[in-house]
Amino acid sequence: MEEGKEKIPAGEYTAVAAPTQGKGGFRATMFVYALLGLDSMGFVANMVSLVLYFSYIMYFDLSAAANTLTNLMGSTFLLSIVGGFISDTYISRFATCLIFGVIELVALTMMTIQAHNRSLLPAPCLHLSHCLEGGKAAYFYISLCLLALGTGGTRGALPALGADQFDPKDPKEAKGLTSYFNWLILSSVCGACVGVTVIVWVATNTNNHNWWKGFLITLLASFVGYAILALGKPFYRLQIPDDSPLLRVIQVVVVAVKNRNLRATTELYEVRRKDTEATAAKIAHTDQFKWLDKAAILPPSKEPSPWNVCTVTQVEEVKVLTRMMPILFSTVVMNTCLAQLQTFSVQQGYIMYRYLGSFQVPAASVPIIPLVVMVVLLPLYDRIFVPFARRLTNHPGGITQLQRVGVGLVLSAMSMSIAALVEVKRRDQSLKDPLHPISLFWLSFQYGIFGIADMFTLVGLLEFFYKEAPAGMKSLSTSFTWISLSLGYFLSSALVDAINAVTRRAAPSKQGWLHGQDLNKNNLNLFYWFLAILSLLNFFHYLYWAMWYKYKNEDEDSDGGKDVAATGGSPLPQSISTSTVPFLKTGGAADNNGGGDDESKADEYFGQKG
Repeated sequence: MEEGKEKIPAGEYTAVAAPTQGKGGFRATMFVYALLGLDSMGFVANMVSLVLYFSYIMYFDLSAAANTLTNLMGSTFLLSIVGGFISDTYISRFATCLIFGVIELVALTMMTIQAHNRSLLPAPCLHLSHCLEGGKAAYFYISLCLLALGTGGTRGALPALGADQFDPKDPKEAKGLTSYFNWLILSSVCGACVGVTVIVWVATNTNNHNWWKGFLITLLASFVGYAILALGKPFYRLQIPDDSPLLRVIQVVVVAVKNRNLRATTELYEVRRKDTEATAAKIAHTDQFKWLDKAAILPPSKEPSPWNVCTVTQVEEVKVLTRMMPILFSTVVMNTCLAQLQTFSVQQGYIMYRYLGSFQVPAASVPIIPLVVMVVLLPLYDRIFVPFARRLTNHPGGITQLQRVGVGLVLSAMSMSIAALVEVKRRDQSLKDPLHPISLFWLSFQYGIFGIADMFTLVGLLEFFYKEAPAGMKSLSTSFTWISLSLGYFLSSALVDAINAVTRRAAPSKQGWLHGQDLNKNNLNLFYWFLAILSLLNFFHYLYWAMWYKYKNEDEDSDGGKDVAATGGSPLPQSISTSTVPFLKTGGAADNNGGGDDESKADEYFGQKG
């Protein structure tokens, strides 16, 4: 061991980025902003336009095209966990972004080649949900899988790479860290605005459907973005990979299962250290989910190790994450509604009147509405609503995070109700006079309201999961927002298939609500009403769990406790434990000047002397 350095005990956190003179700060994050903005151009453009590519180029029917896109998006957000896990555990976040970036670029290259080469495209077919088969199908699905892996993996590591450029212990840089996330979202939204206008217009041009040009622009933009990210390496503070928070969760579950037959005890394992500035905050023991406490019992004749025993704090971290689960699952339905605005609503817009003067608006460009709504309302919310609400509620954020999410869920149900009404008007006019459909901008009502809903819910969830998470598990907890998105897309696919299967049996025509490619012969309005009712019921489900949830004590994650252990010098958690289980002081002070006494006392306690 090098002189002047101390060994970190198992289960402790290390700093993710060492402040290096001349590195980090906003100068370094500019490269991150550039990549996210350029990459979001194609990512968001694909989110809203690929359903048309699947329908009119790959000849998928209505439900198959929607499900293929929602499955792709769900997989992308779910695979962000892979990027986060790898970057926390094995290699730096910078290297993780570049590796997954190469995978993304390969996928976009494959998609560009297939869209350009007619021999790789399917021929039209009748009475089938899709016309892809053989090698063409294999090529198509491999490219989509690589796209999901590359894009998702990058998004699992990129935000944290930028956050690593700020030292939270430095007051000036701590303020910069808060601003970093605001600029990060702004760079993504700006890129998305270009994507849903310029790239979508190029790809969906009605004269020749130049999809390959759209994919090519996406490929070039992402390539430039990753090149810029690579050029910024001399300016980055690169973190040292350490135990992943996800690995810590797995350890607790595995050890609890291994120790399931051990008799419950009032003495649980915890690490105390004299150097409190370098250790993670301790969390008091609680009586919830008692079966997890078995992970903090050291089996007889076993040496303390991460896979033999976990600290009380580590167990309580898992309990905190478990308490968040009902909140996470209560927001999945809203993201299912979001999936409809990227699939069926785009297909609606394709057959509506899309002219603005002499300019034909691409149907997939309609999502620019919620993006603009978010750009305009977020500053107004932060500068006007929050100070006003703060005077009424005395809450620092004006309203609580869970209240924000609740507002978003209500607005989501309203958006689906309006979508149902607009679809009735669209279909009635189309059947009455097919040559004079209603304007595309009727969709702006449902898109605009959902943009407000997304603003409340997305910001509320990110803040909730970040603030409520224990120290050292902020990244894992914040990723729950993307998991909710992922589950929402997958649920959309499942609901479309289930609705089709059930209504096909019940309808006299033996056709499901969402069969075929002709929206005028479908009952999309009924599907929207179904989602509106489901969203309303989900809101009451969410309301129950939001009222049940108890916010974490603000001091629970603090090391500034006044009560100090007499022999160890390590502050006890300030949060009140609901249990009489004491903390067991073990060999935490591993420095060369005083850790030996604590360690021998711990060994003596466990009957494991020298």
